[in-house]
Amino acid sequence: MGYRTVEESYDVVVCGGGLAGFCAAVAAARGGGSVCLVQDRPVFGGTSSSEIRVPPQGAASFHAYARETGIISELLTEERARNHEPPGFDNGYINSVWDMALYDVAVSTPGLHFHLNASITDVAMRDEATIEAITARVSHAETLLTIRGRTFIDCTGDGVVAALAGCEWRMGTESHAEFGEPHAPPEASDDTMGNSIHFKAKDVGIPVPFKAPDWAVRYDDPDFFYAKGRWPGTPRNGYWWIELSVPWHTIYDNETLRHELTRHVLGIWDWIKNRDPRLKEEASTYALDWIGQVPGKRESRRIMGEYLMTEHDPLQKTVFPDEVAYGGWFVDLHEPGGLLADFSEKAALEHGKDSSFMARSYVGPYGIPLRMLIAKGMNNLMMAGRNVSVTHAALGTVRVMGTTALMGQAAGTAAAVALQEKMEVREVPERCIRDVQQRLLRDGCFLPNVMADDPLDIARKAAITASSCSAMSGGEPAADSPIWEAELLKQRRGQWIAIGEEGVIDELEIYLTNETSVEQSVEAGLFAVQHLWDYRVDPGKPLAEARLAVPSGHNGWIRWPVGLREPALAGSYVRLDLAACPEVHWRIASAVEPGHVSAYEIGNGLMRRYGIGEMMGFRIRPSQKCYGAEHVNNGVTRPYKYTNLWRSDPREPLPQHIQLTWRKPLRLKRVELTMPGSLLRDYRQYPELYRDPQCPKDISVQANQDGEWREVGRIANNYQRKRAVVLDEAVETDALRIVVLATNGDPSAALYEVRCYDEEEELPC
Repeated sequence: MGYRTVEESYDVVVCGGGLAGFCAAVAAARGGGSVCLVQDRPVFGGTSSSEIRVPPQGAASFHAYARETGIISELLTEERARNHEPPGFDNGYINSVWDMALYDVAVSTPGLHFHLNASITDVAMRDEATIEAITARVSHAETLLTIRGRTFIDCTGDGVVAALAGCEWRMGTESHAEFGEPHAPPEASDDTMGNSIHFKAKDVGIPVPFKAPDWAVRYDDPDFFYAKGRWPGTPRNGYWWIELSVPWHTIYDNETLRHELTRHVLGIWDWIKNRDPRLKEEASTYALDWIGQVPGKRESRRIMGEYLMTEHDPLQKTVFPDEVAYGGWFVDLHEPGGLLADFSEKAALEHGKDSSFMARSYVGPYGIPLRMLIAKGMNNLMMAGRNVSVTHAALGTVRVMGTTALMGQAAGTAAAVALQEKMEVREVPERCIRDVQQRLLRDGCFLPNVMADDPLDIARKAAITASSCSAMSGGEPAADSPIWEAELLKQRRGQWIAIGEEGVIDELEIYLTNETSVEQSVEAGLFAVQHLWDYRVDPGKPLAEARLAVPSGHNGWIRWPVGLREPALAGSYVRLDLAACPEVHWRIASAVEPGHVSAYEIGNGLMRRYGIGEMMGFRIRPSQKCYGAEHVNNGVTRPYKYTNLWRSDPREPLPQHIQLTWRKPLRLKRVELTMPGSLLRDYRQYPELYRDPQCPKDISVQANQDGEWREVGRIANNYQRKRAVVLDEAVETDALRIVVLATNGDPSAALYEVRCYDEEEELPC
């Protein structure tokens, strides 16, 4: 009795069901292709799944309002709304609610087929540059699959498909001499970052003893942890630094690494429970609840593409004509060997966010080119995930799952465009890149250097008005908030402020506290900045300067009569900077006005997001009119160079509306909306069962018909960022209203974008 053989054919075959592969498959299917997703595990999600349990992170871990959007945002928003557990601030706390959120989307997406527990064993080539089919073996089902496709996307992490196809690949660390990368070592080597497994522990409320088995690793030295960048943050779940690589091979020795990591996890838990001077008492009532047995990999093969990204690209924010995604994690290079190395990772060794290594490694959001996702010399093979075309140093920033998910959606979208235009994917960067970019933007993604410019969007032709618009007057600390040591001005700190249509700042007030017995003096400056992530300590000549006296014992507002009138500043950001004054606290505002965040100086001429995305206590007069109705079709759907948000006056009760008016009646069939919410902070900062208060919950779409407003569509119980209303029948109208009936808690209605289409037409190349 032999294996059953099954043969299938699809337009797009995606190999690997981690977040990169999952987003690639969903994007390609939504783009109109027949798609097969082949995954070698029983669940989707890869390193983020309940098998490995690493929470997806990305640019928002370091930059306010940099959260990845598109398919990954849809998935994570759904998970937070469904999940009864918090996400955890380290590895180990993902549960099966996340697996099921992914599975639900896979099953529900038209055109998407999948095979789980299917390991790819071979590749058949049509010619040396074209893949014909892949072969996979389905575990426990005695089935061999032959899956043919027009386009293949390798999201296996290890680059299995590309390697079997004979593609060029690299593994290890390049020397400094090869590309001159700042973080590259003098000599090239086979060194890679390590594989990890994680654990979860549960507080059971009573003392729980733990005795490690004899084969576990024994730890006795506190300095191994606390002096070497391996801080156990909490006994609840752990830790990114439980990793191993050299002397083992991260692909071929994966099972050996799994066993060795298990030995170390048990030894680390033994240390925490029985000998750790900081955690032993807290951990006394904790019991091990789960230990992973699938290693999560950081690095193995990197497939060479039509473009090789080096570390210089993210550091210099290279602008690519074929930009299709973005990153924003720092150049995060773990020490080869992990637990066997002298220390874990240089930024952690130097105490993390205040380290000189972090200052040299910090990168603001930067673009990623499509050519980096197309295998070199191949007609129909793409990559997405940690196996893309980068050097070892550049991998340090692009490898995190928020970024790989964006690359996956870009690859799937490019495959769909190639299918529609009857071309090979290697031709897309030269022939159809605008189409790919505009589709990504329409599908909710963000590109730092590309704005939405869809000629089929008839909202672009409309005059936009609103029932009311909010004005920004600043943010006030809570009346009873304690004074935090973190609020001390130990370094320069800056607050971004959006300037309204008049370009006038008569006066600023800043909430400062001086608990010393002498008056303190704080230098203040106001600077024009390019965008929300303009972290230059010295962005140019100040617009205004002052020295603010803070009396002894003062806790309140300090007035600065600025008297600035600069019409050219209208519709842009300025940054209010206070120089270091370690005896003075600049108090945090109790809430963040949309698009208004802060940063502090970290060295190397750079600043970094302050806290988890906070606004400082300040007032501005006059109030700035920075949330106008015109933003809903300006081509940008998050705070960036400006707020880019319509927000109604919170003093006016709901419902509130946006109105689009055309000079003559037009035919409308579809309305697409982009909502606010879940952008400001890292996914881990949002609690269980979360629905962002800013997000509109109930919406009525109304068309002007013979002088009366008639409802033509409705959205109910919404908490997602992207929603579309497809009319049962097209309507002829010269005006449309988007009426926000209720939000998920915020007093203001708000929208980033309104698009209108008369048909389900495709964008032209």
